[in-house]
Amino acid sequence: MKTPGLPEVTDAAAEQAVVEKAVRLMQAASVTPARGEVFDAFEAMLTPLGFECHRFVAGAEDPENGPVENCLAIRRGPDGSKHFAFAGHLDVVPPGEGWSSNAFEPEIRTAPGGDLLYGRGAVDMKGSIACMVEAVADIPQDAGTISFIITGDEEGPALYGTRALIDLIRERGEAPDLCLVGEPTSVNQLGDMMKIGRRGSVNIWLEVEGVQGHVAYPHLADNPLPRLVAKLAELEALVLDEGTDWFQPSNLEITELEVGNPAHNVIPAKATARISVRFNDLHSGTSISERVIAIAEKHGGTARPVISGESFLTPPGEFSQLVADAVEAETGVVPEASTSGGTSDARFLKDICPVIEFGLVNATMHKRDEAVAVADLAVLARIYRRIAMAALS
Repeated sequence: MKTPGLPEVTDAAAEQAVVEKAVRLMQAASVTPARGEVFDAFEAMLTPLGFECHRFVAGAEDPENGPVENCLAIRRGPDGSKHFAFAGHLDVVPPGEGWSSNAFEPEIRTAPGGDLLYGRGAVDMKGSIACMVEAVADIPQDAGTISFIITGDEEGPALYGTRALIDLIRERGEAPDLCLVGEPTSVNQLGDMMKIGRRGSVNIWLEVEGVQGHVAYPHLADNPLPRLVAKLAELEALVLDEGTDWFQPSNLEITELEVGNPAHNVIPAKATARISVRFNDLHSGTSISERVIAIAEKHGGTARPVISGESFLTPPGEFSQLVADAVEAETGVVPEASTSGGTSDARFLKDICPVIEFGLVNATMHKRDEAVAVADLAVLARIYRRIAMAALS
């Protein structure tokens, strides 16, 4: 289907072009934190299109979480024109075992529903980034400013990735007007869901100290487990809220318990637990943490919160409508606007401009034999092109 205002390209040629880009990115074994080869390939795609690529490494002083490479690529339009950004990540999760082929040697296999491209990053999210690059290839420079906000640190701790890119964007005074993140948001078919927000996330480590001793002499010990269990029982019983118009109810989950006690006849000296809370826009990371800390202190012990991100919402409006219109024009599907799922780097990008997430079908992300329908890549590239053109108009 032809995008208005752009030259017509045959479906076969467009499909081949975007697949070639995806394969080039997927051949780089960029397990998080990523740098080097995959960014070389990315830059080589954008430079001929007139983009300036500002690559930098962050976190070199923290070998446990870095170093991480990032890239801010920008092609400026006329003075005063609008600025639209694509955002995403070139790092991938480790492939794990049990693949039917080498995870970093992409291959196309014929399937009953059409050809599939296999390899780590096919869906999350090198396939989407290939579609972004293909989308801008035919957009004239005078249409407006286009940028790419691309990190190598999204699948890991995300300490030196998009946060560092946002710092650079602010220093340069080049914040976009709108940003689209290419996370794989589709569920059953390409186009059925976009994300207009996400819940916030906080992990809280709980610790209760006691006195070690023999189980036959409990009066000489102080067992921390009953206090930890009481604390967890009260936390588990919390009803944080009933949800809001755009968010599901907040939930608190116990994710780890540890006493470090291999002996059956020893009362442990310490007991620890970790809880994870996903919260909606009725709360903040701080308010959730304070509520948990109050319960922790009541039962004794300590609580150490780490806030991963706050909830956010891009209210339905012009931006979500132009995304929906582009999706429907190419697929015939009207995407559901959702805030479900885990966190993404959109939680950082929302601080500089309105942000929406839209991308490929997520059924195989982070799984062995990750794969994307070849036909979906060509369609997504056209959708992204429509979104960019509409955002710049």
